[in-house]
Amino acid sequence: MRATRDISDRDDLDVLLRRFYGAAFEDPLIGPFFTEIAGTDLEVHLPRITDFWERALLRSAEYGRDAFAPHAALHSARPLTAAHFGRWVQLWHASVDGLHQGPLAERAKGQGERIAVAMLRRLAGPGTATGGGGGGFVPLAALALRSAA
Repeated sequence: MRATRDISDRDDLDVLLRRFYGAAFEDPLIGPFFTEIAGTDLEVHLPRITDFWERALLRSAEYGRDAFAPHAALHSARPLTAAHFGRWVQLWHASVDGLHQGPLAERAKGQGERIAVAMLRRLAGPGTATGGGGGGFVPLAALALRSAA
């Protein structure tokens, strides 16, 4: 079944983020950052990250946290690379595409890409490769996440 409707509310974001983080936690490349290094408790993290995306996409929530600080702490423990952020983008795109289509879904994917590039540049320096030749983002691929559950 193909996604047919756009992201419309916080409930949609909750389902999307649970799907995304389920895949991210299990991913062999980025999963350890969530499970081993950060020890992320999804039930604690989810309301915060939903606030972030609700503000970014729906303009209807407050988010006053520093989104960079946790990533800087992770980077200090184990360097985050373009491949890590590329996998994040890959899983994010696939999660969005598996559930939604429309202007807000496209905005969510674009925003995710911009956030990944900004985080990578801030952590690794402005000259960091983010695409194209060696060291760039992992290319998007057809993933099981793209088929709606």
